[in-house]
Amino acid sequence: MDFDSNLQTYIVHVELPSFPTLTTSSLLTEDLQAYYQTFLASTLSASSPSTDEPSIIYSYHNVFHGFSARLSPEQVKAMEKKPGFISARPQKTLSLHTTHSPNFLGLNQNTGFWRDSNYGRGMIIGVLDSGVNPNHPSFNDDGMPPPPARWRGRCEFNSTIARCNNKLIGARFFTIGDGTPSDEDGHGTHTASTAAGNFVPGANVFGNANGTAAGVAPLAHVATYKVCTTTCEESDIVAAMDAAIDDGVDIISLSLGGPAQDFFGENIAVGAFSAIERGIFVSASAGNNGPFYGTAQNGAPWILTVGASSVDRKIRATAVLGNNEELDGESTFQPSDFPTTLLPLFYSPNDSFCSPASLRSLDLQGMIVLCDNGGGIGRIAKGRAVRAAGGAAMVIVNQQRQGFTTNSDSHVLPATHLSYTDGLRVKAYLNSTASPTATISFKGTVIGDDRAPQVAAFSARGPNPPSPGI
Repeated sequence: MDFDSNLQTYIVHVELPSFPTLTTSSLLTEDLQAYYQTFLASTLSASSPSTDEPSIIYSYHNVFHGFSARLSPEQVKAMEKKPGFISARPQKTLSLHTTHSPNFLGLNQNTGFWRDSNYGRGMIIGVLDSGVNPNHPSFNDDGMPPPPARWRGRCEFNSTIARCNNKLIGARFFTIGDGTPSDEDGHGTHTASTAAGNFVPGANVFGNANGTAAGVAPLAHVATYKVCTTTCEESDIVAAMDAAIDDGVDIISLSLGGPAQDFFGENIAVGAFSAIERGIFVSASAGNNGPFYGTAQNGAPWILTVGASSVDRKIRATAVLGNNEELDGESTFQPSDFPTTLLPLFYSPNDSFCSPASLRSLDLQGMIVLCDNGGGIGRIAKGRAVRAAGGAAMVIVNQQRQGFTTNSDSHVLPATHLSYTDGLRVKAYLNSTASPTATISFKGTVIGDDRAPQVAAFSARGPNPPSPGI
């Protein structure tokens, strides 16, 4: 048997020896490392003679006492016999889960709560995600003071082009084999700027939604901890939480997670509890597996669990049907020259998701094509397929589980995205006439949608089995 193929990364919890003079504060990191190493020494007899001694990947001393290491089930079994052993579980692989938003939340510059809270000045937000783009305008340090004296973190960019400043005061990476805190995904830059992006005047998307972009705490300092590439390994996340506590952050923010389980087996929950004990606030996303019940993640009662909802701003694209019915949708692409004349409206129930393969053989020249959302085909990809088949425009309609949640996408052709109920109205119209027609009226940025806030269809729901009362 290939011994190495039997190895997994385990996260091991231990307790300290119960000597009256031995406390966490009196232990040096080197002492803890040596103590943790004794647990690996007890596994040597269970190792293959040709296998190197197992080594510690990360030592943990803030989130809990323990470490992560590559071990076989036999080595773990040998470790269980050692005094001080608590548990060892294979690490889990987790996944990653704006200009008007502050105003919609009632945060108005120079007045009220936002001003009275000093826009988060002096606070340090530690963001655990896919890294950060330090050159993004949200991380300019205009008006930012130096980091507080309690800050003990560091900046691990190794380039003169990418560097930290008084806004982005720290950037570290915990992704083994990836030697940079830079963000190749964009998710970490997005979440960090949402939490604490500085004021950026003139922000817009193709001229839409123009305004001053800002995070919720625009004068707070940001420290980023890269724990994700294509996936997020639990041992890396725990190591970053451990480091963030050491570095002196006031808040830990995580937009990642995995399926809910008992809190004692959920290392993010255990680490968050230790952070809370030290006065560090922990916020984490509920996840994007809605609208199904029981999908909420990060539901420990000491974590602020955050779902997703809409704001009252839309980049409006209205579908106008041949029966004069108007149905409001969204699209970032807002052409100024799209004809107001009605065009033939096409829908194929046999391939309602508009797959490129099925549309390739059709001549849709000059038609507006109706596509159902989903089916494993992205909304932008549907538009490319419609355009390749000669389509003039596209209307995307939600399935039932996607409900009222629509998206303002940067489409490759004139398009709009409608809710499930509005999609039913389009299909009812299609079935009522032999020659259905439609057009799209592009109306730009509209503020004041009285249906907001609505919980997004994709936002994970409770109940949360480990904490059903929440």
